[in-house]
Amino acid sequence: MLNIEDGDSAYGARLVTDESYECGQLIHHITQYRVTNQPTYQTIQIGRRHHIEDLGILAYLNHSCEPNTIVDTTALTVTAARDIAPGEELNFFYPSTEWKMDQPFICQCGAHHCLRLVAGAKYLSVDILSRYFLNEHVREMLASSSSIRIAATARFK
Repeated sequence: MLNIEDGDSAYGARLVTDESYECGQLIHHITQYRVTNQPTYQTIQIGRRHHIEDLGILAYLNHSCEPNTIVDTTALTVTAARDIAPGEELNFFYPSTEWKMDQPFICQCGAHHCLRLVAGAKYLSVDILSRYFLNEHVREMLASSSSIRIAATARFK
């Protein structure tokens, strides 16, 4: 079962599990949502121009640079990225779904390789992004953006 807790997280309310999960195990199937073209700080991007909102309890799934879950926007699932113990806060890597965040923020996750500023995949290097699971739309946008950068650089050589 997933529970919302207030105040213990750097981000305020947080989503905590009272169950253990093994790496790869399904935690939640996303069935409750509404599709929108307008991103907000509470939406999850599911395509180049599509986002989902009204996510219920998943609205409390915070960011971490060392995430313990994966949000798969094709399967609409949340799975364990590693073994998770009861009492842990559930979190995911926001740039795995977000190309350009509606409201960038200073990360306070405390991870050794913390990004510090979370603004979306658009603003991260391929080296950093290669450490994480990335959704298909983010990979496509990254490939498109990289080819534009390569073509622009080639013109100036």
